[in-house]
Amino acid sequence: MSVRLPAVSLAAVPGRRKAMIDVAREIERRGFPGIFCPSLGDNLALCEAIALATSTVQFGTSITPIYTRNVADFASTAAFLHEVSDGRFRFGIGVSHEPAMRRIGVQQGKPLADMRRFVEDLRAVPRVGDLPPIVLATLRTKMIRLAEEVGQGMVFANGARSHMGQSLAALSAEARANPAFFIGNMIPTCISDDEDAAMAVNRRTLTSYALLPNYRNYWKEAGYVEEMERVEAAIAAGEMNRVAECLSDRWLADTTLFGSATKVRDGIEAWFDAGIRTPIIVPSSARGNQLAALEEFFAIWR
Repeated sequence: MSVRLPAVSLAAVPGRRKAMIDVAREIERRGFPGIFCPSLGDNLALCEAIALATSTVQFGTSITPIYTRNVADFASTAAFLHEVSDGRFRFGIGVSHEPAMRRIGVQQGKPLADMRRFVEDLRAVPRVGDLPPIVLATLRTKMIRLAEEVGQGMVFANGARSHMGQSLAALSAEARANPAFFIGNMIPTCISDDEDAAMAVNRRTLTSYALLPNYRNYWKEAGYVEEMERVEAAIAAGEMNRVAECLSDRWLADTTLFGSATKVRDGIEAWFDAGIRTPIIVPSSARGNQLAALEEFFAIWR
């Protein structure tokens, strides 16, 4: 049976931007099917570099917050990327999170209404050329249904694998059967034979998400009510240092990948089997930075 390779998350932080473009070329050379750039720094600029540095790999944003530029600017950039990449670009968009938007002075409205209006306005911008497929950031049922209604795909971040069957059931049979409809999930991943160390890395990665009400509501829906109520009690008591310990190992294993090369490869297969067409590995390392994490990820496929 052929090996199903995942896509890779790539972020370009100051001082490593040129190195990330080289990594994008290496991801393509190794045959991974996609590169997806989170909302860390200017991910559209990184996508432009990837468009010009590669020739076959699919790539996209996962995601770009819809409030950070005006819609005409977004439309021009997205159409440019679509054209120069010969259709390889996927424009992943989302409403982000209220605390992150508040820090940059953005007042959010209702997520579903804002997203619907943004997509309508994006498509109404004149004289930009053809737009790329639009992929919506999703967690719960209403946004999943909107992704099918107005977009060409959906992407989770930190989804619960055990809950994917219920989540994907919100799609029509046609969308579930359509290979062109993008279904992805960003999966925090730490590869190490020291499993406890790898778990600790992933727990640190996701602790900040547990502070966000929309994520807690999603994880409650996915069966982690006790964990999320403990988090809420810690927040209410002002005991932020206790949040990480409220997150169970069972929850961590359902939302992230960690441990040996074999365990992580098996976990990726399980994500494919759960209905995620494009698992997107978000690599972290127990012993180094993003470049070390990428090397550890590449090594499990040798």
